[in-house]
Parts: sequence; structure tokens; C-alpha cells
Amino acid sequence: QVQLVESGGGLVQPGGSLRLSCAASGFTFSNYFMSWYLQAPGKERELVASITGDGRSTNYAEFVKGRFTISRDNAKNTVSLQMNRLKPEDTAVYYCNARRQHGSLVEGFASWGQGTQVTVSS
Repeated sequence: QVQLVESGGGLVQPGGSLRLSCAASGFTFSNYFMSWYLQAPGKERELVASITGDGRSTNYAEFVKGRFTISRDNAKNTVSLQMNRLKPEDTAVYYCNARRQHGSLVEGFASWGQGTQVTVSS
């Protein structure tokens, strides 16, 4: 069974940094396209960043470009999100997402973690 467990969230002041981690198990991690999403209260879940199975290609939402970095360690079955220069608008629950990848194609079916809360406030 696919399992994703996020950690690393917490309370941080504006301008501060956090590093989120997602530990994966139950599947061949390198075959999966991994993403981080966020969901703020009263809003839909939206994509933050994604990374291909081999780690060679990444994509970022415009509102995090230059501040956040997604990475993965396929030997440890983990994907991370380094968040720098955090803003109050970044406050949300952050979720880890996994989708099976076949070459350039990514399946629509997704597995999700339970989420980790990030709060940016002074």
C-alpha cells in the first residue's frame, strides 16, 4: 500500500525558513512523479512544486519561484521542500502527492499524505 508521511511543518516568522519532508513507502519511488501541494483555509488545494522520478526536472508555481526548492532522494525514498523567505500568504497545510510516471506520461491517479501545517506569522 502506498504511504506518504509529511513532516517538518510548524510556526515561523515572516522571512524565515522551513524544510518539509515526505517519507514514501509501499511503491517503487523512482517510478513516481512527486509533488507538493498546499491548501489554505477556504481555498482549493493547489500545486506548489513537482519533480520527475529521476529528479532531473522540476516545476514551481509562480508564487514560490526563487523561494522554494523541491528535491528528492531516491535512495531514501524521500522528497523535500525547502522553503525560504516565507510569507504570511504561505500559511497552509502542505501535502505530499505521488503519481505513477511512464516516461513523459504521468497518471491521473494520485496518492496523498496526511499533510503538515505551516504557519507564517509574527
